[in-house]
Amino acid sequence: MLIANAEIYAASVADLRIENGRIAAIGHLAARPGEETLDRGGAAVLPGLNDHHIHLMAYAAALESVACGPPQVNSREELIEALVNAAPNSHGWIRGIGYHECVAGDLDRFHLDAVCPDVPVRVQHRSGRLWVVNSAGLDRLARDCAGEALPEGERGRFFDQDDALRGLWGGATPQIAAASRRLASFGVTGVTDLTPGNDTTDAAGFDRLRSSGSLLQRIRVGGKPAMRHALAGPTKVHLHDSSLPDFDGLCRLIENSHASGREVAMHCVTEAELVFALAAFRDAGTRRGDRIEHASVTPPVLLDQIRELELLVVTQPHFVAERGDAYLRDMPVEEHAWLYRCRAFLDRDIPLAGGSDAPFGHADPWRAMSAAVERRTASGRSLGAGEALSPEQALSLYLGSLEEPGRRRRIAVGAPADLCLLDRPWRQARTLLLGACVSTTIQTGRVTYRRGARPDTGKPRENLIANGISHLPIPGRIGGARQQPRRRGPG
Repeated sequence: MLIANAEIYAASVADLRIENGRIAAIGHLAARPGEETLDRGGAAVLPGLNDHHIHLMAYAAALESVACGPPQVNSREELIEALVNAAPNSHGWIRGIGYHECVAGDLDRFHLDAVCPDVPVRVQHRSGRLWVVNSAGLDRLARDCAGEALPEGERGRFFDQDDALRGLWGGATPQIAAASRRLASFGVTGVTDLTPGNDTTDAAGFDRLRSSGSLLQRIRVGGKPAMRHALAGPTKVHLHDSSLPDFDGLCRLIENSHASGREVAMHCVTEAELVFALAAFRDAGTRRGDRIEHASVTPPVLLDQIRELELLVVTQPHFVAERGDAYLRDMPVEEHAWLYRCRAFLDRDIPLAGGSDAPFGHADPWRAMSAAVERRTASGRSLGAGEALSPEQALSLYLGSLEEPGRRRRIAVGAPADLCLLDRPWRQARTLLLGACVSTTIQTGRVTYRRGARPDTGKPRENLIANGISHLPIPGRIGGARQQPRRRGPG
């Protein structure tokens, strides 16, 4: 394949030839007889974008779910309408996502019974830590348990029970092809799945999906410490400041992960969690690639500690746009400037990368880039203006390799032909930062997305979820007073 008259990002206009999945030549190249040629007319060609923090299976399932929280659903009446009009999936469940207490308070089985008494319903809180199941759903779970004890779920509320419930929802692996095609339409060619429960079996499953062609993107899989697979990425530690783990045990986990050649990714959405994580890294030691996920609240004093420990930060600037108005309302004023920082990390030479956290955040990286540049909430209010990035800095959050997210990839001879082709020069695209500017995505030399090449086969409900879901974990906000932590993270 020859890509002609292309504006090579961070270089100049040239021709680019792809052979055997790699970039074979760059320069003034003549088309060969019979060679497929894409004339770009000066439009930009970027390295393919990498999403460094996503939950693929949950994202795929979300495309077949009904939104039950902001911004689509904002009241009890709207929740009732959404559930009443929802159709059960192929496994007989109505699956809701994105619920928050601002809609109708602390949801339980009795609320759901009043709306859907006869069909199994399960609704996930937007934090991802709580499932609420109606009575018909509990009966279904009890039958599917085949005599085994059902996980504890007072009033149909199951906290942190995903591992126990995973095999009881009556479903096989979500159909990931549609989710993967949607990611390709954004120019995404690589992902790191950071679901905490991932194990060797899950990594092998992703490998099979790649081999079958259902999963188009390159993938790295983070998860449990015992994972052993060629796709294995960082050990994922999901901290909750309302129930922090034993400190010595966490230090041993870090040491053991390092000894097995794996880095550690520490989920930190509150200041307390970040302090705890940094103390553990300081005690256990760090290795190249250790990372802080989210770094949602980062006071100035902790910036220097992150730098000293040589940690990478993987952030989600789109939460400023998706949930910024709630942050301004709910978070202490003195912390507003510390939320989802970007420029402060770069100014201190802290490696910074971006991830969607989909389905708990929007999967379109261009929305995140725009949010990183604009730093404005949905209502247009400014949040952390001093943390704004240039369009080039925002784009660079998604140009790191999966193995080294802080190391920027470039289009060069010999590199894998993972490319994102825009429909205009970068000087124009940088003022828009829209996924709609992506015209073609190439993965290992093969076109995985071409705008207009096929009709949209997604259901209307898929479009609703994919274009509106927003989330940020809020430790302690999902279970009433018993689960309230001393400090609240953004969400």
